[in-house]
Amino acid sequence: MESKLVIYNTLTRQKERFEPLHAPNVGMYVCGPTVYGDPHLGHARPAITFDVVFRYLKHLGYKVRYVRNITDVGHLEHDADEGEDKIAKKARLEQLEPMEIAQYYTNRYHQAMDALNVLRPSIEPHATGHIIEQQQLVQQILDNGFAYESNGSIYFDIEAYNKKYKYGILSGRSLENIKDASRELDGVGEKRNQADFALWKKAQPEHIMRWPSPWSDGFPGWHCECTAMGRKYLGEEFDIHGGGMDLVFPHHECEIAQAQASMGHPAVKYWMHNNMLTINGQKMGKSYNNFITLEQFFTGNHPLLKKAYSPMTIRFFVLSAHYRGTVDFSNEALEAAEKGLEKLMNAISDIERVQASAECDAETKNVVTGLRQKCYDAMNDDFATPQVISYLFEACTTINKLVDHKATICADCLKELKEVMQLFAFDILGLRSQESGDRSQEREKAFGKVMDMVLELRAKAKAEKDWATSDKIRDELAAAGFEIKDTKDGVTWKLNK
Repeated sequence: MESKLVIYNTLTRQKERFEPLHAPNVGMYVCGPTVYGDPHLGHARPAITFDVVFRYLKHLGYKVRYVRNITDVGHLEHDADEGEDKIAKKARLEQLEPMEIAQYYTNRYHQAMDALNVLRPSIEPHATGHIIEQQQLVQQILDNGFAYESNGSIYFDIEAYNKKYKYGILSGRSLENIKDASRELDGVGEKRNQADFALWKKAQPEHIMRWPSPWSDGFPGWHCECTAMGRKYLGEEFDIHGGGMDLVFPHHECEIAQAQASMGHPAVKYWMHNNMLTINGQKMGKSYNNFITLEQFFTGNHPLLKKAYSPMTIRFFVLSAHYRGTVDFSNEALEAAEKGLEKLMNAISDIERVQASAECDAETKNVVTGLRQKCYDAMNDDFATPQVISYLFEACTTINKLVDHKATICADCLKELKEVMQLFAFDILGLRSQESGDRSQEREKAFGKVMDMVLELRAKAKAEKDWATSDKIRDELAAAGFEIKDTKDGVTWKLNK
């Protein structure tokens, strides 16, 4: 199929036409969470970003195999190679098995993603379930001369690799710059070069998570899992690898080197990265004391939050900025997103109240007939979701005019308007109406009070024998979809859906 989709490739630093290796099949790998704590807003952005990519590619007719991993071993406390495993540390502190910790927070992650209406991936492999594949990867790199053993650990030899290939092509860093940055650690530890990274680590006696290998009882380096699992499920070459911008270096840079060193060729055609979420211009993180979990957003239980924000408000907030742009959190920004989402959902709901006319007025016809293509053009331009939302807002203005009888629309255009709003708001952007609980009850109660007031006015008109006003209220309510019945016990009403 001919693709009109253009995406920004982090590797080449330019927009490129999306041409899958084996269309209509598309392979996509996205780095998932390390499951040692509650999911936070930083987890939400890549999940939502690549959920939209997944949805849109499927909508275009591609058969997408979407792999998103779970990191449950090898992510160490201080850096990729040193310190205690984060999951093992949590297990030791809470006196639980590491897999209890991993399973608990994997479940928490799934619950949060479900609330955000993020589709489950095609495959969700765990690092601990692919130790053999990671050991095979390490052995291939050793056999090809790009790694060495040191005290039972295996390290990637960046100097040897850089002589044949180039290390740093994704991040734009040179090997000399990388070595300069690590010079203060020179001579420390068991590496030949402090820029080298671990492929396999020998476990210390106190280390809980360990597996037998030809080199030592130990565990894989953090970078190995994605290379090994991506190759297992998507083949030696696949289309898209995604993740947050913070993974460009060193994680994805090391993945590129591992693939090239083990296979002799690159694995990924398009690298995609979403930008960071910040609070007052500072990266969100536990070390900055500005860390907010998704559950805290949903409940409002955090000192930085003025109120609770629904999962769909969070999703709308994320999609209101381009995935490659920085998003700065503030209560004001979330409140604006909340109002924007409400405006969109109300307009989509109000379409059902619009009655078709014999023909459209010129302005309405222009908006409706151009809406679908403008939204497609925006999505085809590197998934420009803010532009799609702006076009949907333009349609909201038209819908409000139609509801207020300030515009007219024919049956064909009304059908098109409904389809396009549903398609882009719900199917592609992944938004949904989620009024429930107290908020829904409050709106229902307020709705009832308004109806009581209107019916009281009608009753007063009838009592005063003002039949014209009484009939007008009844007819207007009927036109809006309300069924009014006068009974011996009073007036009853219901909204026909």
